Amino acid sequence: MKQAVAYAFGGVCDATLTAKDAAGVIAAADYADAVMTRYICENGSIRDDLLSRKQLRDWVDGLDPLTGERRGRDLESPVADLVLDATVNAPKSFSIAAMLDPELNAAFEDLQDRLRDRIIHLWQNELNARRGKGGLIREDLARVEVVELKHERSRSLDPHKHRHLWLNVKVQGQDGKWSNLDTRVALRFQNAVNAEGDLAARTDPAWVRALAAKGYTLSKEGEIEQLAHLVRPLSKRSAQIETNRAGRLEWWRSQHPGEEASRDVLNQIDRWAWATGRPDKPHELDEDDWAGQVRAEVMAADPAMSRPRPAVTVAATAIADIDLDLVAARAVVDADDRSTGTGGRFSVFDVRAGVLRALSGTGVVKDRQVLDRLVADLVARAVSAHTIRLLEDEVVPNHVKHLVATQTAVAKNTLAHQLELLPTTGGPAPAAAITQIAAVVSPDKTLDEGQLAGASTIAGTSSLVTIIGAAGTGKTTMLKAAAAALHLQRRRMVVVAPTKKAATIAGRETGADASSLHQLLHAYGWRWAEDDAGRTTWTRLSMGDLDPATGHTYTGPGDKAVRRGDRIVVDEAGMLDLDTANALVALGHETGAGLAAVGDPNQALPVGHSGAMELMRRNTGFNVELTDIHRFKDPAWAELTREIRDAHGARERDQIAARLVEGGHVKLVNNSHDALHAMVDGWFDATKSRATISLVTATHAEAQAIGEAIQARRIQEGSLNTDRIATGQGGQTLFEGDAVQTRRNDSRAGVENRQNWIVSRIRNDSILLTSTSDSSQARQISHEYAAGHLHLGYASTVYGAQGETTDRSIVGPEVDAAGLYVGLTRGRHDNSAVLVAATARAATAELADILRRETPEPGLDDSLHVAWAELHKSATQASLANQGRSPDETRASTASALGL
Repeated sequence: MKQAVAYAFGGVCDATLTAKDAAGVIAAADYADAVMTRYICENGSIRDDLLSRKQLRDWVDGLDPLTGERRGRDLESPVADLVLDATVNAPKSFSIAAMLDPELNAAFEDLQDRLRDRIIHLWQNELNARRGKGGLIREDLARVEVVELKHERSRSLDPHKHRHLWLNVKVQGQDGKWSNLDTRVALRFQNAVNAEGDLAARTDPAWVRALAAKGYTLSKEGEIEQLAHLVRPLSKRSAQIETNRAGRLEWWRSQHPGEEASRDVLNQIDRWAWATGRPDKPHELDEDDWAGQVRAEVMAADPAMSRPRPAVTVAATAIADIDLDLVAARAVVDADDRSTGTGGRFSVFDVRAGVLRALSGTGVVKDRQVLDRLVADLVARAVSAHTIRLLEDEVVPNHVKHLVATQTAVAKNTLAHQLELLPTTGGPAPAAAITQIAAVVSPDKTLDEGQLAGASTIAGTSSLVTIIGAAGTGKTTMLKAAAAALHLQRRRMVVVAPTKKAATIAGRETGADASSLHQLLHAYGWRWAEDDAGRTTWTRLSMGDLDPATGHTYTGPGDKAVRRGDRIVVDEAGMLDLDTANALVALGHETGAGLAAVGDPNQALPVGHSGAMELMRRNTGFNVELTDIHRFKDPAWAELTREIRDAHGARERDQIAARLVEGGHVKLVNNSHDALHAMVDGWFDATKSRATISLVTATHAEAQAIGEAIQARRIQEGSLNTDRIATGQGGQTLFEGDAVQTRRNDSRAGVENRQNWIVSRIRNDSILLTSTSDSSQARQISHEYAAGHLHLGYASTVYGAQGETTDRSIVGPEVDAAGLYVGLTRGRHDNSAVLVAATARAATAELADILRRETPEPGLDDSLHVAWAELHKSATQASLANQGRSPDETRASTASALGL
């Protein structure tokens, strides 16, 4: 919130940040030089007025800005939310269109106005306050108040028309009393708010007609087709501006040691960064000249933009031609895909958001009043046809996540049933024999108690075993001993993993046969593909069937065949999704091969639904946990990482967070821009010391932004050869010397997904890559492969970092508990986190919140219990508060309906 206010009055936009400290918000409001527009939605009607600087400060602080009267009770927490910030965004090509044509600019403004009013109405109708003891009574709203900020540019000063809607948490109930918004409901509803923007941008008749009149059409992705090619050039310019800004800020700090740059200094640096690099332009930004300069850059990128385009006819889909069942199915797939962090549970709000997004892709163009009736029908259709209700007979608020996609429910039940049918006989191999074998294959190491038990269990005869080990507990050393023991029994150990990269590393270090898990399943006839609804469906070929993907006859697994008694070891099994696990367990039943799940469910979760490893653990009597940590040089840090992994309870999380902050493992920064450059600086510091480093980010976009900033700085330093250029994924520019990552397995080129390389040579017909870990390992890829599957690899997401060990590691902001743990356990010598926080106290609170993990929900019974707990923590209508059944009655009824 503090950053959003600073942008409104200082020209710096960083809407991804929230500073919850009330004093910081109010102090930021003092930057105001102009009035702000307040929108008041009362009983469905919207009116607006203007607020001065002082009135805005009072409004944020919970006062009536006109009378100064206190609205309800003060918020007691010093880090309580005062406003909720929703950003109304649109595809970047819309901003380019508005920049090029005044009539389209006016049409885009009107579109955003309509969307703003709709969102405000929805907030008043769908959100609620909480009343009564423990806040368990829901009070519907009569009045909400919102302040709107209009922005023309991104932080890097390229065209990005967007708006911020600040919803005040002080709301008036239907009973006339002021109290606080139920923020949990508001945050859950944000998914639907974002989807409203998607639908409006693609189906609003006035906007679509305005585009057509100028010769523009919308693509399947929602971009303006004729302008989409200009997005990347402007983004490249943004990266250049960020690099200029970082260099200038570093210079300023060198001239002012111990000082922090003021708002005015930062604004001056922003303007200098924008102007620098433009030929024949001054080093200061003239506000009046900004739009003209951007238009000139657009025209330089594509001179055809200066010529008018003939109007086109709007080709809209009639509602009667829409496959409503398919739209409903797509909506549930959307909700299901977004539910991986909550065990596959989602809410009616989530289904509604899925309906809006699915409907936006149909090509329909209709007034929203017409679409409202269709949306209601589609939500009901989606819920009834494609979901199961965990709380079967309860009155459930729309924000409570109590729905599960039918396909996900089937996958959970099928896996549980298959695991129950596995044989329970067998036992571990003799520990003494494993000790002797380990002394031969790893003479420089001694197995600890957990490693010995794990190797004995894997080398034994049980049909299913699980080995759970924290980061750095020596799972590879254990597997090496187990592989040798199996070999002496004339049994194979086949190492598979969710990724080819992880399997290759494990196979190389253990000496066992290795492949990706999907390669093994593919060899046994399983195939997977997306259906029309976007759902991944699995099928299996029988001997003699024609493979529709290749046109060849399926003849069996060939050299991938496993025999009875072999051991299939799934490394990084915490990333095993339900569908893949079902196929794997079926393979175990069919071949008689034993299964071993080795991994850590507290690290990165699968891309799909999690819980497979936990279900395996519950269904075996042979479960081993590795506890001794060997990776880190500092024993105290090793113990702290164990506590980070297993943090339970608010008090324990607070204590761990405080130790991280007080121990110097956290770097505080003011905004996401400074966070990026803290990670960039970390990369250069490590490189100068000849140390390896992992930069771990929450999103792929953040990893690429960091990579491009490092690349730009290396160009400035002259450490990259810019004479020859290659084009990477998404149009990214790559140079000789760049660190890159391959993102698709290619057996012909010998590269794997998420492998890290250095671009050693760019030729006319190929690109030569050298491994970052072994300079003698080289690969040659085509320019076509690079354009589709190669990008900068200086930083990576949690999924890319898991399994790696480096000298140092830095984890960026916005990660979850698993991401924080993975990021803080990559470095042997040093691990730290970067947080956007104004004070150590705020950083401690944020870290404690990050450390909170969702309750595991591997089975439907687990999901039922969590959904029930969520329901009974939520506020209900006063008329229904005393009509619910007892908790035991609710659980028993629903469990019976689900067949649990």
